[in-house]
Amino acid sequence: MSAELRITLAGAERVVAAGTTAGDALEADGRTVIAARVNGEPRDLAHPLADGDVVEPIDIASDDGRAIVRHSTAHVMAQAVQELFPEAKLGIGPPVDNGFYYDFDVAQAFQPDDLKRVEKRMREIVKQGQLFARRPVTDEQARAELAAEPYKLELIGLKGGAAAEESVEVGAGELTIYDNLDPKSGELRWKDLCRGPHVPSTRSIPAFKLMRSGGAYWRGSEKNPQLQRIYGTAWESRDKQDEYLKLLEEAEKRDHRRLGAELDLFSFPPELGSGLPVFHPKGGIIRKEMEDYMRKRQGEAGYEFVNTPHITKSQLFETSGHLPWYAEDMFPPFELEGVEYRVKPMNCPMHNLIFRARGRSYRELPLRLCEFGSVYRYEKSGVVHGLTRVRGMTQDDSHIYCTREQMAGEIKSLLTFVLSVLRDFGLSEFYLELSTRDDSDKFIGDPADWEAATEALRQTAEESGLELVDDPGGAAFYGPKISVQAKDAIGRTWQLSTIQLDLNQPKRFELEYQAADGSRQTPVMIHRALFGSIERFLGVLTEHYAGAFPPWLAPVQVVGIPIADAHVAYLHDVAKRLRERGIRVEIDTADDRMQKKIRNAQRAKVPFMLLAGDDDIAGGAVSFRYRSGEQKNGVPVDEAVAEIVDAVARRIQV
Repeated sequence: MSAELRITLAGAERVVAAGTTAGDALEADGRTVIAARVNGEPRDLAHPLADGDVVEPIDIASDDGRAIVRHSTAHVMAQAVQELFPEAKLGIGPPVDNGFYYDFDVAQAFQPDDLKRVEKRMREIVKQGQLFARRPVTDEQARAELAAEPYKLELIGLKGGAAAEESVEVGAGELTIYDNLDPKSGELRWKDLCRGPHVPSTRSIPAFKLMRSGGAYWRGSEKNPQLQRIYGTAWESRDKQDEYLKLLEEAEKRDHRRLGAELDLFSFPPELGSGLPVFHPKGGIIRKEMEDYMRKRQGEAGYEFVNTPHITKSQLFETSGHLPWYAEDMFPPFELEGVEYRVKPMNCPMHNLIFRARGRSYRELPLRLCEFGSVYRYEKSGVVHGLTRVRGMTQDDSHIYCTREQMAGEIKSLLTFVLSVLRDFGLSEFYLELSTRDDSDKFIGDPADWEAATEALRQTAEESGLELVDDPGGAAFYGPKISVQAKDAIGRTWQLSTIQLDLNQPKRFELEYQAADGSRQTPVMIHRALFGSIERFLGVLTEHYAGAFPPWLAPVQVVGIPIADAHVAYLHDVAKRLRERGIRVEIDTADDRMQKKIRNAQRAKVPFMLLAGDDDIAGGAVSFRYRSGEQKNGVPVDEAVAEIVDAVARRIQV
C-alpha cells in the first residue's frame, strides 16, 4: 500500500498520508464542519480517504449539515427512550424540515411528562460526548444483532427495494450499524441500523428541543401497526433554535383554523366528515371576492368559462391515464344502473371532452377553458389539515389548448399572468420549482415529447429572472410542471400556482384541430391552477395577513361606531353613501360602551372605523380610525368615503 494519497481539497490537489480521514484532511473541529462530502457523497469525518478522492466540508449551518445534526439527534432521542422505556421497539428516525422524529412501538402513548424525561436524558447523553462509530455488517450479522427489533428486521429485508430507497436505515449498497460509544472507555452504549452519516460526537449537537408526540402508522400504511412518534427540532446554534421557536409562536397566532373560528369565516363540522369545510357568510364574502376578481382577470385574458359535473363514469379516468396512478387518491367508486362512477378528483378529462365535442380549427387556438370546479380527493386522515389539505375543494382550473408553435409564448404569458395575480393578493417574493420525470415507470408517453415540454418550461422559468430549483421525479405522470413557490409575511414558503405541459392526454383523447394546410394535428395541452384551490389559497392568505385582510378582501370593510344612540341615524346615512359605492359596512348599535365597540372591531380586524358624536354631526364629519389604532378626528364625510373607496379599489393594505 502506498504511504501517500493524492486528494483534491478546496479545488487544489494535495498529498496526504495513507490512513488520513476526511476530518483530518479538512482539519475539522466537529463544531462547524461536522461531516464531509467525498466524491459528492456525504460521509462521516472518520471516513478513511482513498487515492483520487475529492473532499469538501459540510458545514453545520448548511442544509446538509442541519440534516445530519437532526438525524444524529434522532438517534440520541431513541437511545434515551430505550434507556427509559426498555420495552420500546424502534421504527425509523429521519431528519425532516426543521427537525426530526423517531417512531416507537410502546404499550402506552407518550405523555408530556415522558417527553420531559426523555429530553433530560438526551441532554445527559449529549454532555457525555458519546462517539458515533460506523460499522459495516452483513445482512446475517445485522439480523443477529437486531433480533429483538422486528421493524429493523423488516427493513433489512427491504434492502435495495423501493421502500429502502426512502429509508434512513438501509439503501441499495452496504448495510451499516452505528454504535454510540463511551468517549473514555469505548464501551458500547447503544446502536442502530443506519446509513449515516452522523456528527462525530454527541457534543456536536448544539441545540435541540422535543416538541410533541402522536400516532403514526408504520411505513405510512393504515394496514400496519400504529406506532408512537416523537417530534423534535435541532439547530446549529441556540440563537437559530430560538429564532425558529419564535417563528412557531408567530405561526400559531396566525393559524388559519383558529382565526377562521375567531373571525367567523369557516368551520369543519364533524357531521360532514374530515377535510370538508363549510364557509360562513363572512368567509363566503372573501371567496366571492376572490372568484369575482379571477373571473374579471381571466375574462380580460381571453379565457372562456365552462362547467362540468361532479361525478363521471370511471372509464373517463382510464382514458386520461389517471386511474392506474391516482386511484389511491380518489374516493371509492360507486355503481349506478350497472355502471361504475366516481366523484371527480380533477377537471382536465372533462375539459378534453369539451374540446372534442366538435371540430376545431387552428384559428380557434389558443383555446383557454377555465372553471371553478369542485373536486374531491381522498386525503389520508393523518394529512388533512384545515383548509390547506382538504378532501373537497374548488379549483380555479384552466386548460389551454394550443399549437406547438404557440406553446412557448403561451407558457411565458401564463407565468406573467400568474405572478401578476399573486402580487395583487399581496404576495411578492417567489421562486420557481421545475418538476421533471425520472426513471420511474409511473411516467407515460414519448421521452422526446417530455424533453421538448421540459425544455420549454425551463426556458420560460429561466427568462423570468426568478430563482429556479429542480425537482427531479416530481412531475405529474403526463408531463413536467413549473410550481410557483411564494413566501408569506413570516418567511414560510407555500406552493401555489402550477403550470403543467401535457403532450400525452391530447393523444389519449384523440384531440385534433385542422391546421392551416388542412392536415389534422394534435394540440398541446397546458394545465394551469392559479390558486391551486380556493380553500387552500384562502388558508394561506389568512395566515399571511394574520386575519387582517386588505380592505378589498375584508368581509366587513367599515364599522360605524356611534358615541350614543342619538348618533346612530347619522351613521346610517354615512353607511348608505358607502354602500352606494360598493363598500361593506355595518353599524354597531349594541348597548356596549364606545371603547368596547372599538375593541370588538379591532378584534374582528375591520380595516376602518367611523366614529360619530355631536361635534362630528355638527361639522358633517366623522372620526376616522384605522385598525392599527391611528385616528384622525373631524374628517369630512366626503373625504372619509373617498379614502375608503380608493383603498378598496387600489387593493392596498392598511
